[in-house]
Amino acid sequence: MQCYTEIAPPTAVTHAIHLPFLGARANNLVVAKSSLLQIFELKATVTEVSPGGGGDTENVTSNLDTEAADVPVQRTENTSRLVLVGEFPLAGTVISLARIKALHTKPRGEALLVAFRDAKLSLVEWDPETHNLHTISIHYYENPDLSGNAPWSAELKDTYNFLTADPSSRCAALKFGLHNLAILPFRQRHLADDDYDSDFDGPQEDKSMDVDGVNGQDVQKTPYSSSFVLPLTHLDPVLTHPVHLAFLHEYREPTFGIVSSSRATAPSLLAERKDILTYTVFTLDLEQKASTTLLSVQGLPYDITRVVPLPPPIGGALLLGANEIIHVDQAGKTNGVAVNEFARACTSFTLVDQSDLGLRLEGCTVEVMSQDTGDVLVILNDGRLLILTFTLDGRSVSGVTLQPVSADHGGNVLKCGASCTTSLGRGKIFIGSEDGESALLGWTSKVGQLGRKRSQVDISADSGDSSLDEEEDEDDDLDDDLYDDTTTTVKKITAAAAGPSAPGAYTFRIHDILPSIAPIRDVVLRSELDSATTSEQPSVTSEILVSTGRGSAGAVTVLNREVIPTNLAQSTLTSTRGLWAVHARIQAPKGMVTDFDQDTEGNLASDADYDQYLVVCKADAEGNEETVVYQVNGNEIEETTKGDFEREEASTMNVGILAGGTKVVQVLRSEVRTYDSELNMDQIIPMEDEESGDELRIINASFADPYLLILRDDSSVKIFKASGSGEVEELECSGLSSEKWLSASLFKSPSISDVYAFLLTPEGGFHIFAMSNLEEPSYIAEGLGFLPPLLTSDYHARRSTAKAAITEILAADIGDSTSRWPHLIVRTSTDDLVIYKAFHHPGRIAADPWTKNLRWAKLSQQHVPKFTEEPAMDAEDAGRESTLTALDDVCGYSTVFQRGVSPAFILKEASSAPRVIGLNGKAVKGLTRFHTSACQRGFAYIDSDDTLRISQFPTQTHYGHLGWATRRIPMGSEVYTVAHHPRDVYVIGTGQAEDFTLPEDTYHYEWAKEDTPFKPHVEQGVIKMVDTKTWSIIDSHVLDSQEVILCMKTLDLEVSESTHQRKPVIAVGTSIVRGEDLASKGCIRIFEVITVVPEPGRPETNRKLRLIVKEEVKGAVSAISDLGTQGFIIMAQGQKCMVRGLKEDGTLLPVAFMDMQCYVTTLKCLPQTGMMLMGDAFKGIWFTGYTEEPYKMMLFGRSRHLLEVMAADFLPFEKQLHIVVADADMNLQVLQFDPDNPKSMGGLRLLHKSTFHTGHFPVTMHLVRSTINLPSSSDLIGGSPDDMDTSMSRSASPDPQAESQPFHQILHTSQSGTLALITPLSESSYRRLTSLATFLSNTLDSACGLNPKTFRAVESETGGGGSTRGMLDGNLLIRWGELGEQRRKEGLGMVGGDESVFWGEREVLGGWGIFGRRGD
Repeated sequence: MQCYTEIAPPTAVTHAIHLPFLGARANNLVVAKSSLLQIFELKATVTEVSPGGGGDTENVTSNLDTEAADVPVQRTENTSRLVLVGEFPLAGTVISLARIKALHTKPRGEALLVAFRDAKLSLVEWDPETHNLHTISIHYYENPDLSGNAPWSAELKDTYNFLTADPSSRCAALKFGLHNLAILPFRQRHLADDDYDSDFDGPQEDKSMDVDGVNGQDVQKTPYSSSFVLPLTHLDPVLTHPVHLAFLHEYREPTFGIVSSSRATAPSLLAERKDILTYTVFTLDLEQKASTTLLSVQGLPYDITRVVPLPPPIGGALLLGANEIIHVDQAGKTNGVAVNEFARACTSFTLVDQSDLGLRLEGCTVEVMSQDTGDVLVILNDGRLLILTFTLDGRSVSGVTLQPVSADHGGNVLKCGASCTTSLGRGKIFIGSEDGESALLGWTSKVGQLGRKRSQVDISADSGDSSLDEEEDEDDDLDDDLYDDTTTTVKKITAAAAGPSAPGAYTFRIHDILPSIAPIRDVVLRSELDSATTSEQPSVTSEILVSTGRGSAGAVTVLNREVIPTNLAQSTLTSTRGLWAVHARIQAPKGMVTDFDQDTEGNLASDADYDQYLVVCKADAEGNEETVVYQVNGNEIEETTKGDFEREEASTMNVGILAGGTKVVQVLRSEVRTYDSELNMDQIIPMEDEESGDELRIINASFADPYLLILRDDSSVKIFKASGSGEVEELECSGLSSEKWLSASLFKSPSISDVYAFLLTPEGGFHIFAMSNLEEPSYIAEGLGFLPPLLTSDYHARRSTAKAAITEILAADIGDSTSRWPHLIVRTSTDDLVIYKAFHHPGRIAADPWTKNLRWAKLSQQHVPKFTEEPAMDAEDAGRESTLTALDDVCGYSTVFQRGVSPAFILKEASSAPRVIGLNGKAVKGLTRFHTSACQRGFAYIDSDDTLRISQFPTQTHYGHLGWATRRIPMGSEVYTVAHHPRDVYVIGTGQAEDFTLPEDTYHYEWAKEDTPFKPHVEQGVIKMVDTKTWSIIDSHVLDSQEVILCMKTLDLEVSESTHQRKPVIAVGTSIVRGEDLASKGCIRIFEVITVVPEPGRPETNRKLRLIVKEEVKGAVSAISDLGTQGFIIMAQGQKCMVRGLKEDGTLLPVAFMDMQCYVTTLKCLPQTGMMLMGDAFKGIWFTGYTEEPYKMMLFGRSRHLLEVMAADFLPFEKQLHIVVADADMNLQVLQFDPDNPKSMGGLRLLHKSTFHTGHFPVTMHLVRSTINLPSSSDLIGGSPDDMDTSMSRSASPDPQAESQPFHQILHTSQSGTLALITPLSESSYRRLTSLATFLSNTLDSACGLNPKTFRAVESETGGGGSTRGMLDGNLLIRWGELGEQRRKEGLGMVGGDESVFWGEREVLGGWGIFGRRGD
């Protein structure tokens, strides 16, 4: 009974497409990351580029100089950024995307057709009313009874399935199985009832569309017609081995080109099957379900793998092969180019010889760059860029030329190959990659453009609304289709590209990137290491180091679950309860009416925004409070008695600035005081009851210049405004006095003209008042207390009293310097944060108030606040005080910070969703932004230990894409393995490419005649040592030629047989790759880290690798591990697993072995035992044991079925031993060793318990220990709401036996970049969570209409029958926060669970006991 939970989403981009999705004029990019769908829009920014390469400050200074000779010439570049609109997890694996011009979509844009791995199609549109995806239809084609299926046919998951759509959106085709084609027709709006549009009945279609798809029972109101499955052999009996197909442009009927053959292609049979591929063009008759052959081109090279349709002016299709590119036009005329010398040997097809390029086109992608010239961008699998240009003779193509892009023109800006490409128009192409980071690539051209010239205004206006020109082009196409006038097209084609583009005509640069940690190659868990903590850091959060990327995109990435800030300075301030940094400006002289924002000289001063004061409120043990003012100088603070600032017996609640920063406002318990920039007293505003005159206490204060909002203890609100002279006056707000308020804050945004007050009633009502009209609210939503998924002004719960205990609300802009968006943050009584994103439906114009048609969509987030007994502060009314603080610019982020026992930031990049990420350390009493010359745009905070830290966010780190603090360190080459050594170094195994030359062999004399310059490349392993602090390479060790690194691990081995001394060493297993004709060999190397004299100026180079063992063995050394208690090593060498001991003479003495069968992929040892797991790539898993007296290995049990074991590990729980295996079908197999079970044949057979489909190809599995356990049964019986802190603190279990047993989980990583945890569950937890998962699957919206339960289920022979208990889908459980409060109560009521217990279970499932350091 286990649960699978993804704690980091996939990051590898598999598919992408550009379409107007959010509206008719929208410019959107839809990206699929295996099982995650993301929607972006483009935002244009203008950046200044200095030709001298100087910094921005230097450029500004020189521009202000009076001498013209000192002003450098600057140019502006239009840079586009990706801004995330929404992301949606999918219960399926995406295999293709297509854009469809469907009729009557809700946003009047285009629809998206998504194809999934199990032969499903989902047609979705954007729903602007709910800010969500809306599924129009879902089509399912998996049917074992289809004609053509034979018992020996390959399974659906083992065939190449893909989707292609007609460019005119008349139909789409899904190729699935061996040769089945599912055709899905779409209805179109016809402009004329002519003979060419005979596929549909025009008048009947128009009549059915008049109902607008809302009323009426006519079946033709749907945007699609009935689909049908058409076997390819019905089109042509010779289409028995299809390779690829795609719909073509410029045909009046749906027409596709297909590459196929009647026999299977095979390089080994090249002499007999040299040119057996055929390219055939078929046109479809959707009414008759028939086809007509238009043309056929035979004798094509065997290595062609893809058909790429080309739009006008070129037209036709490109056929991509491994050694050539061939263009076939609409008349069947071919032009091809050979890119290497092997093309002559592989084909007799006529090709232009460009073999001097020496290219390898395997895995390349192509994309049309310009509709004017027809040039095509080619991206090789190593990231190099090439331009394919065409030479036209009239209307036909007379030649093709391939031109590499030089490095000075951006030919090497990409570091890895592309998995998908899509043109975004106006000189931008998105390059998606599974091998590294995806990029938004921009290009400029020197090629003369014909047609309408684009003005600079058009270029600078390139933002989300960039489809105006596209719509004009579409109108032109419709006119051509209506009048059948091809004269314009002829002129365009004739004039567009008479000759090929000149070399160097294009220049490329990267506009934006999507970070990725895929593919993960190896993992090191920092939590397993005993690293010393520095004095600057309060504690070290468990971190993960992963090796990511392929080729030149290889890197190591550091992942932290919490933000570990860069501490610039720290000191101790005793008894502190709050702090505020203040920057005050000198008020302009009387008679000068210039605002500060218009004071250009003042704005450009280097210290214009630096903070001068740090105000600290202290409270002693007796409860006496005082305020201390410190003068700030860089990172140093010094107490000052300057001015009239209230210090003694002053309980400061908040400090802010008004009147453009010229007035400093101190909010005390019962009054408000204002000061000038020198802290001289200006005003005292007492807080008194208007009727009784009694003194009222201030609960909270909120600043939004020039306004100040005060919330008092009688639940009343006062609003003050600073006048032009700086005087603070109270505003008349009769609309606020009629209600009692629980929470109140001000909201000011640069994108919104007015300032708004956000208020919360004790009943959970949500009111917004505009400062321009305080008489009545501009927006009311009484349903906020129910925390609905969609909050509107007319939301009303259905007969429910289930309201959440909301204690505070705050509105703020969240984002980075590229994009910031208003969000509403709701804090509950349990410190849980609920995030709402603002949007408008229907859309508003600029003149409308911001609150018109305002709606709020709840966002999903995984963060679970921690509970602890340490106090956050000692204030009497800490429960009502505001704990949320909006920070405008902290290291470029606009964020919200939550102080208290669960300190956390809400961080968001433009291309990511907002994430709640905890701050590493103890409880935080107060935090303020801190901007000085020594701490640029940083922050200062004080924790429960009274330690003041002046900090910044770590550089080169992003947060929102994973919900982790992620820092990527490029290595320039692929990192296969990584290990950590206690000497504070990482040892990584990389490789460098070298030419493969056939070895000398007396039996193969013909090998000596090899004189080809185009040789294959093989890896040569390189071991590098990296310092953990500077991340610089301090030593490297190059392996022998053709020797590659397969495994690496840090082992504590015994190095002396006499003294039994142990030493941490680095063991490296390699394989010598010499080709398939020779037997494989391997080598085991063992290194130690020694101390040497460092290089001058590089103190980190005082460590070096020293080789102490090198031994060649038969077979590759594919896995290594430690074993037993005597410091021995076990290694898989070929088909044997050998236990060896290190002798003093530098040799390895074998003491025991176990025979395997094919290829060992994993060796895992259960710590402190002699139990071992041995995984075979084809034959399954072995469970073995090892004894030391005598040295012996014995087989305990094996898996019954043949498993392709990619990774495996033990999972002990409650005196039961489970084994979790990840296989090549992306499934998790749960096995159990139970010798008492009769079915296990005395333990010889491992019992199969369940199978679970992850959807991601596995890489590694690691057994990790959690510091918190699942809630015990006592928490279910005796728990009460008042005992929440006690029940949630699970570090001490009431059962001493359970306390002695550590709680383990398995960390699972994949090539898609996911991190997942496999958690064992008790009987009670499993039953409760199973019921909740069922409830959630029926309640939550499933994107694209998919079934989560079907996605995880696996139908295979390994299933244990209906009585087995399957693994739970934790991805459903962590979406608990998406439900409204009413649904939550309903779900918990159905299963009879307690919310606090489920809270604790989610904390364990999310891995907070491993990576959050909770429960220590």
